[in-house]
Amino acid sequence: MGNVHAVEIVFLLLLLFIVLLGYLAKRLGTPYPIVLVVGGLLLSFIPHVPRVSLNPDLVFLVVLPPLLYHAAWLTSWREFSYHLVSIVLLAFGLVTFTVFGVTQGAEWLLPGFDWRVGLLLGAVVAPTDAIAATTIAKRIGLPKRIVDILEGESLLNDATALLALEFGIALLLGSERPTFTAGLLRLLYLTLAGVAVGLALGEVVHQVEDHIEDGPIEIALSLLTPYAAYLAAESVRASGVLAVVACGLYLTRRSSHFYSPAVRLQAWAVWDSLGFILNGFVFLLIGLQLPYVLSAMPQYKASTLMMYGAGFSAFLIVLRLIWVYPGTFFANVIRERVLHQKEPKPSLRSIFVVGWTGMRGVISLAAAVSLPHVLANGEPFTQRNMIIFLTFSAILVTLVLQGLTLPPLIRALGLAGSSSTGSEEKEARRAMAEAALRHLEIASQKGDSKINEVYDDLAQHYRHRLATLNDGDSADASAAAFYKRFVDVSRELIEVERRTAIELRNQRRISDSLLRDLEYELDLNDIRLVERQS
Repeated sequence: MGNVHAVEIVFLLLLLFIVLLGYLAKRLGTPYPIVLVVGGLLLSFIPHVPRVSLNPDLVFLVVLPPLLYHAAWLTSWREFSYHLVSIVLLAFGLVTFTVFGVTQGAEWLLPGFDWRVGLLLGAVVAPTDAIAATTIAKRIGLPKRIVDILEGESLLNDATALLALEFGIALLLGSERPTFTAGLLRLLYLTLAGVAVGLALGEVVHQVEDHIEDGPIEIALSLLTPYAAYLAAESVRASGVLAVVACGLYLTRRSSHFYSPAVRLQAWAVWDSLGFILNGFVFLLIGLQLPYVLSAMPQYKASTLMMYGAGFSAFLIVLRLIWVYPGTFFANVIRERVLHQKEPKPSLRSIFVVGWTGMRGVISLAAAVSLPHVLANGEPFTQRNMIIFLTFSAILVTLVLQGLTLPPLIRALGLAGSSSTGSEEKEARRAMAEAALRHLEIASQKGDSKINEVYDDLAQHYRHRLATLNDGDSADASAAAFYKRFVDVSRELIEVERRTAIELRNQRRISDSLLRDLEYELDLNDIRLVERQS
């Protein structure tokens, strides 16, 4: 019972730190992963702060599936499939290049490292975490093409890196060396079987969702889905990462068929909160690991460790920058000549920004902590602690240094504010308004003449919206002012209704349960008004 009580206290303290540091990040205008890592780092020096070690099983089995599923749910399949060549060359090509680059460089840079240990280190630090990068990119207005590629890379590169880690451990502990053919076949099986499991489970969930019309049950099912996909794939030795990603991408395309508007709003709220909390935990835990990392290496001076950490982190950054230029050129050749995509060639500045967003995250640290303590011959794995330290250093340097310098870098390169989806959105709204008008015309001809005023009123509203869209940019300011005033007045009326309902409850003319139902309906209307204005 005492241990449970201690765990509850630690959990509540961590949650409190996440809330406080998340609020601080919002006030500073800094991506919350950076503030949480730095905050955890500073908290680790405070006496009597609970020491929380990072459990790799907790990361891989509890944290990773819902985060991947949420990221896949937010990813547009159209953009993902369109940029698939570029994404694959980063998620598979760059990971492979990083693993081999670190394998070769570790023998020269790090004492006591041979090529097998270097391979392990390369597999550990190869995957990137694009949360901080895409958060900054979207806020500043980085070209959407870059943001889509970064998001796609972060969805897929974990699977490649974990496969490399599997082979590195097999080389270190096993008596037989895996061949290149065996590695290629294993990669194909991981990929194809993982995707197949994810799609199959996605279709099952789709069929079940079609027969359920209850918000809490549907949301509970959505929380269960990523774990089911991950464990199902792992049970057949396929990639749980790719299974979760495939399932998420499939269901996000089908969600408009089985989610009602009310359930969709509830699900977004639940998943946004869950994503923030889980990301908050992992980034805060990264910062809190410093005492464990340093205590395992008492034989090294602080200056020596700093030199190793800074040098290795710089080496990783250079490896990514070296790859992105020829990798981008090769991707464009395939997209133009094979896929016949008429995509303008990216500028050297855009390619550099992609190279500068190679931030590492909790997957790398969890992979490092999961390394064995003892070799196959019974001797201790002496380089394990150095691998953990170098991984921690790479995460800290890439998240903080690259994360904080990315906004000024984007502005200096003239890429800020160049993202634009306005024309696509305007065309979609125009088509929707025209379709609504056609439907109103048909309905008014078939309907009762007594309610023609309703059709006329609605048609006038849609004609006004269509005229505003057709007028172009010159009407944007006046349209924005009109809709802002419309929303403001409508929200005032909602507040009047809300206060009236509360007064009726206080007068015992309606029950508490009915008040909750009425308030929920008013809240939905309020949210829809805000979304309509935006």
